[in-house]
Order: sequence, then C-alpha cells, then structure tokens
Amino acid sequence: MRVGSFRLRRIALGWVVLAIAASGCSAVLPPPTAELPPKATAREEPPPTVTVVTPEPTATEPPTATPRPRPARVVVISLDGLRPDALSPDRTPTLWALAQAGAHTLTAQTILPSATLMAHASMLSGYDIEGHGVTWNDYVPSLGFIQSPTLFSIAHDAGLETEMVVGKEKLVHIAAPGTVTSFTYVPKGDFGLAEEAGKAIADGFDVLFVHFPGPDAAGHNYGWMSETYLGTVANSDEAVRRILEALDAAGMRASTLILVTADHGGHGTLHGSSLPEDTTIPWIVAGPGVVPGTKLATEVRVYDTTATALWALGMPLPEDLDGKPVLEAFGETALAPRDLAEMLAPPPKVIFPCLRAAWYGEFTSIQREGAPGMRTAA
Repeated sequence: MRVGSFRLRRIALGWVVLAIAASGCSAVLPPPTAELPPKATAREEPPPTVTVVTPEPTATEPPTATPRPRPARVVVISLDGLRPDALSPDRTPTLWALAQAGAHTLTAQTILPSATLMAHASMLSGYDIEGHGVTWNDYVPSLGFIQSPTLFSIAHDAGLETEMVVGKEKLVHIAAPGTVTSFTYVPKGDFGLAEEAGKAIADGFDVLFVHFPGPDAAGHNYGWMSETYLGTVANSDEAVRRILEALDAAGMRASTLILVTADHGGHGTLHGSSLPEDTTIPWIVAGPGVVPGTKLATEVRVYDTTATALWALGMPLPEDLDGKPVLEAFGETALAPRDLAEMLAPPPKVIFPCLRAAWYGEFTSIQREGAPGMRTAA
C-alpha cells in the first residue's frame, strides 16, 4: 500500500538521524542563520544637565543728555518804563542783539497797578503785590521793607554776594536788612549808573541788580514814544552795552545769566493803569543754558524774573511763589499754563499812602532819610 510504505520511509529516516547523532558523526547541515549579537542593555544614566547660558541683557542706556550749563552768577537789568515797541535793531542794537542771542518776548506783563516800586518788588521777589506787601510807590522809611523773601535774601542766605545799583532810592525798600551785601543809589543818569555797575562787576559778585531810570523820566516829562523818550531809550541801550562790556573785561560774560526787563510801560505822560501800553513789557534772557534765538510762546510775568534766576542758579524756590521759571528759554518742558481765574482776576485792592504818587508816579516831596546800608554814589 502506498500509505504504509510512506510511513515506513519516515520511520526509517528517523532512525538514521538518531544513529548519526549517536555515533558523533557530523552531518552536513545547512549553514546556520547568522544571529544578531544580543542587544546591549543601555546603562540608564540621568540625562545630562543642560545649562543654558543666557547672556546678560545689555542694558540699553538712554543717550547721555548733555548737562545744562549752570551760570556762575546772575545780572538782572531793569529799564524803568521801557515799552517793548520802543525796541528796534537800529535804535537799540544792544538789546536787540541780546534778544536774538538768547530768548525773549515782547508781550510779557507786569502787575497791577503798574507802578515802579510795587512792580520792582514783584520782579525781585517772585510774588504779586499781595505776597510781597509793598503797596506804596515812593521812598517812605517809616513803611519799612518788603515782607516776602527776595532773590537777594535767598541768594544771600546761601552765602552769595548780592548787590543793587539803582537810580531811584525808593528801591531800598526791597533791600531788607541782611539780604543785600551792597546797595548803591546813583542819581547821575544811566551812563553814570553804568559806570558804578561796572565797578561792582570788577569787584566780583554773584547776584547783581542794575536799574536804569532814564526811559521812565523821559516818559513822564515828554511823553511815552515821543522823540525824546525814544532818544533816551537809545541812550539806555548804550548803558546796557557798557554793562556787557564790563562783564567781558572781567571775563564773566560767558558764565553770567543776563535778564533784562522793565517794571511797566506808559501812555501819554502817565502809567499805572491796566492799559496794554502800561502793562506790556519786554523780557529777555541770555547766557549759559539759554537756547539762542528762542521767541517765547510762554506767558511771562514780571515776577517770573526771580523764579527764573533762582532756578538757573540751582536755588530752592519758595513753595508759594507766584513766579514760575521760564523753562522754555532753556529748552526745558514748560510748566502748566497759569490758571484762567488768575489771569482774569481784577487788580488787588491796596491802600496807598499817596494815591496820585503811587498810581501815576507823580511823586510828592518827602523828607529823605538815609536807609541803613544805603550808599549814594558821589
């Protein structure tokens, strides 16, 4: 049978294989299939710590601002009764050039009433009339001195030399005792006054006030904007030139802040009213830190003069000061505009010892008494 023979062959083949294995004979077998070496067991190690070195951010430093030059000293020059429309390149070349070299406005405003002593008290204290308490307009020794701090008192307390060279003796009411190193009254006209101021410059100073009375005298005698008035303004311009010349000669010009302004204007032969001709004044500043050629858009008041001088010198300003530094002149951010209520406020009610003298500058004859420390130039 076919099935039986197939089984016999399978059994026979099995015995043959067993016999071969038992005899130790090698059988020819197909080559072994190559096996891959056993997988190496990876040693588990903690992953390396990756230190990410983040470079320190380079601080982007703001551009170094050039420090604002600070003046070594200040000169304040007042041209009594100077109207701004009297200035021109031909008539007043010194003042015109100073305005172009610094910052200026021809629409600054004085206080009300627009009278000499009260306005100068505001100019040199930084306060309006109610703050400084000077409510009279002539030399009346019994009325004493200004009641507020002044440019001179603050500077003097800081150890600075303060000087006043003036053409009207009543301005001594602003030189409270212990505030002014030297007060000189010069009844010799603007040129004589410039000569005395030149001596003060040569001797050295920190804060100097120079007062030229010429324009006011001409206005009262001949009328504001008359030919004589305009000619006197030209002479006053020459007197200012001599002041600048004295600063140059002393090597002080480049380090001196120069402020030029007026106490009031005038109309006809009078002043003291609220008319624009009486209240509008020039205001010029030149020197270290001032941006040349600046036409000021800032509203400037006469009492901003002291605030600007103190700020420029790095002096502290009283918290209740009415004046504000005219920062625009130095390229600085302007302060907030003045309150509208302040701008529209009526003039303060004041009591005058002599109404016509105080209001119009028509001075009565008063017994003159030398104030302590006042020197009259010979």
